[in-house]
Amino acid sequence: MKRSISKCLRQAKRRIARRLDKNDNRGCDRPIMTASNIHYEIADRTRATAHGGIGAIHLLVRKLGLDQAINAHLGLLKIHLPYHDSDHVLNIAYNLLAGGTCLEHLELLRNDEAYLNALGARRVPDPTTAGDYCRRFDTAAIFHLQAIFNAIRGKVWQQQPKSFFGEAILEADGTMVETTGECKEGMDINHKGQWGYHALVLSLANTGEPLFVVNRSGNRPSHEQAAFYFDRAISLCRQAGFQKIRLRGDTDFTQTEHLDAWDRQGVKFVFGIDATKKLYELAGNLPPDTWKTLVRRAKHQVKTRPRQRPPNVKQQVVEAREFEDIRLVKEHVAEFCYRPVKCKRAYRVVVVWKELDVYRGQQRLFDDARCFFYISNDAEKSAEAIVFDANHRCNQENLLGQLKSGVRSLTAPVDSLLSNWAYMVIGSLAWSLKAWSALMLPEAGRWREVHREEKRKLLRMDFSTFRAAMMRIPAQILSTGRRIVYRLLAWNPWQHVFFRLLDQLGRPLRC
Repeated sequence: MKRSISKCLRQAKRRIARRLDKNDNRGCDRPIMTASNIHYEIADRTRATAHGGIGAIHLLVRKLGLDQAINAHLGLLKIHLPYHDSDHVLNIAYNLLAGGTCLEHLELLRNDEAYLNALGARRVPDPTTAGDYCRRFDTAAIFHLQAIFNAIRGKVWQQQPKSFFGEAILEADGTMVETTGECKEGMDINHKGQWGYHALVLSLANTGEPLFVVNRSGNRPSHEQAAFYFDRAISLCRQAGFQKIRLRGDTDFTQTEHLDAWDRQGVKFVFGIDATKKLYELAGNLPPDTWKTLVRRAKHQVKTRPRQRPPNVKQQVVEAREFEDIRLVKEHVAEFCYRPVKCKRAYRVVVVWKELDVYRGQQRLFDDARCFFYISNDAEKSAEAIVFDANHRCNQENLLGQLKSGVRSLTAPVDSLLSNWAYMVIGSLAWSLKAWSALMLPEAGRWREVHREEKRKLLRMDFSTFRAAMMRIPAQILSTGRRIVYRLLAWNPWQHVFFRLLDQLGRPLRC
């Protein structure tokens, strides 16, 4: 980072610190917000955009060669008047990064002169043209586009330290993409009465990157095609250099007919398995001394003095209205060997026995018990560790929530199953670009631990916070000679990380 930039950042930080000083109580005799004589004018020469971070994302795309790879290998457009394939793909992804939530918001960006200047573009596709481009995709083209993204993803992974390649954890889950439309081809109704599509997302849990997004009709089961994409993801991670691979999923993804093949490949797995009568019988026949009390880890360590927990309002309502209330008393864990019908060998099954009390209001009605089963070929971890590993899969739900409500990539803005699938894949690129910007940050140097923590926070940051911190940076756009200059007009606490990313993008890649 240049000394002049570092100096400006320090000065801006000091100015904000003075404003936020809690000990400075001058002017408290009147409200803090005192502006009254406000006038609006239009700048005649100055051009500025609210999306100053888009330039760093575009530099990242150019550095990784994503735009060139799309133009060289996708080949949906035969004539370029005036757009190329990369223009369409990046236009949709940049729209989501810039705060857009639907195709119609492209119209706002294509009328933003400073935004166009920032990207060196004469114009960008309008919403109708973007929708028509999504309709050009067939299944092969969508699969090819995801292969292009994953090839670039491999470049980003190669910039990581050796510890990154210890173990790849692959997770899969399905989510319903609801729509109120009536004429969207391929939509259907599920068992909950929801109309729409049933998307499958397979991700790398280490970084939260969606490796494959698959659109399916709304009445299809969660696990459909999951084994095929698990195999593709395993191949991708092996090529990248991961030493170990672990699969995780809920009961819908057990797919016992594939367990033997994964085990022969040396792939570890932890899946939930349906609590059948046979499994309940095997758990009930276990000797009493095989059961251990399951002690859950603390969610977080309190660094200051513990505070008194406020009253549980939800519990008060449940008791006052005498709803049925199931309360956990204690958990026990044990394990046994079991060979599923479609497998040729037995695997380790870990069972969690939950002791429950059933209340109505404040009156205890009866005791109850339920069992949860997990099947795994991991012989090294303890039974408790297997349970905790399976529970960590719940972070996949957070990823799905981000893709649906944060990025807004899991939506159905077009009119067919394939065109909406293409939009989901392109839209998910916005989340991948967010993850890649974090992964490209270096960790070396005197401040290694601080930089590693900043990298972790940026990688785990929700999408709306990322947009506010790294994308929504007001910037004046200047064209000087052969350069496009972004002159930042405001400061935020993440700008030193932003400039560290820019410095890294100016250096050559490892591969």
